[in-house]
Amino acid sequence: MNDSENFYLQQKEPVKSCLLAMRDIILAADPDVTTAWKYGMPFFCYKGKMFCYLWVHKKYKQPYLGIVEGNRFDEPFLIQEKRSRMKIMLLDPVKDLPVRKINFILKKAFSFYKDGTVKIK
Repeated sequence: MNDSENFYLQQKEPVKSCLLAMRDIILAADPDVTTAWKYGMPFFCYKGKMFCYLWVHKKYKQPYLGIVEGNRFDEPFLIQEKRSRMKIMLLDPVKDLPVRKINFILKKAFSFYKDGTVKIK
């Protein structure tokens, strides 16, 4: 079992199910999305470039989707906190995931990589 699998399995319900569902949504968003273990957390890469990640907020105890290029987004549901580049989308693990909103943000993030705004090696 790898570090990424261990991360998901160590979470308690309902956070665990929420994170696993998010992993599936992210991987289904584009065939060029792959998983990676970076900085001690599960990351998702687009054509080898760090794209987004999943984590649990220490203060709120809620899972969240972190968007690497989040500073380029103006959506009010994304939170900057003390991050200079990334923004997060908090998820309520006891409610249905806002799949439309998640897919919207993922597509918008992909656009930065696809149009060359974010350089892909």
